[in-house]
Amino acid sequence: MSATSKPPTALTAAESLALTRRVTTLSVGVAAILIAIKGAAWLAGGSVAMLASLADSGLDLIASLVTFFAVRYAAAPPDAEHRFGHGKAEAFSSLTQAGLVFASGALIGQEAIKGLIHPKPIAAETLGVVVMVVSILLTLALIRAQAEVMRRTRSVAVSGDKAHYAADLAANAVSLVGIAAAGFLGLTWVDAAAGLLIAAWLIWGATGVFREASNQLMDRELPDDDRARILALLTGDPRVRGVHQLRTRASGPNIHVQAHMDFDADTPLALAHTLMVEAETRVLAAFPTADILIHPDPRGVAEPHAGAGWTVSDAS
Repeated sequence: MSATSKPPTALTAAESLALTRRVTTLSVGVAAILIAIKGAAWLAGGSVAMLASLADSGLDLIASLVTFFAVRYAAAPPDAEHRFGHGKAEAFSSLTQAGLVFASGALIGQEAIKGLIHPKPIAAETLGVVVMVVSILLTLALIRAQAEVMRRTRSVAVSGDKAHYAADLAANAVSLVGIAAAGFLGLTWVDAAAGLLIAAWLIWGATGVFREASNQLMDRELPDDDRARILALLTGDPRVRGVHQLRTRASGPNIHVQAHMDFDADTPLALAHTLMVEAETRVLAAFPTADILIHPDPRGVAEPHAGAGWTVSDAS
């Protein structure tokens, strides 16, 4: 693929929003279904592992609702009070998800430890196994849909949603083992041990979601591959002599790109402007949701500016 060709996964802002809206609606629906069937199974059987999975699904619903509204708010266009848009609402959504998942893991772990100390038999094990199998299938289908949306939209909110549903997938599998061992083999301690494993997995997943959201809130640079591609696109015309002070960051579904572009000192301003617009067009073909700001510099005669503290991210 050439540096200026449009990748097949590139989407406009409207297309990106449509995809994230659909997948977040699906997420809310799946969470509601899982709560209903797991609640019925827990009331019938009293399994600690089922209770753990039910509590996790309850928090999933809250997190999915937060994501549902966050992606819509994040897609709102810039206004007088938010000149850079509202994209970081997605990162705040992910932080909320991380907090909920962490709290879920802590509460489940507490209940599981009680079950290990005082194991109790469970009932309706067949119903419990069927519910967990259905839960695994529904969660797997949702994760696949989320993965496709993430591949095409870079949504950190959907990424956070996917992270805790991926943890759910493992948690459901562990719950299945715990319920089956306790119900069919009489190994009641396995049910509580399964709940403890789920708790540890949830806390681990929450840490990853928190890290990803923090990267956006702290304006971490885009991945090296994306930066290299942006730099290649900006310098795609030989009349562009170089690019320095390249700065990038993500903000929900959008990215922001700032750079200083070098031209020959005798380049007319009108021509420099035309070359910058062409460079922006190349970048937008690959990153349709990018907000781009380019400053022209006459090569060799421009005085240093922007302060020494801002030179750490120079690209050339």
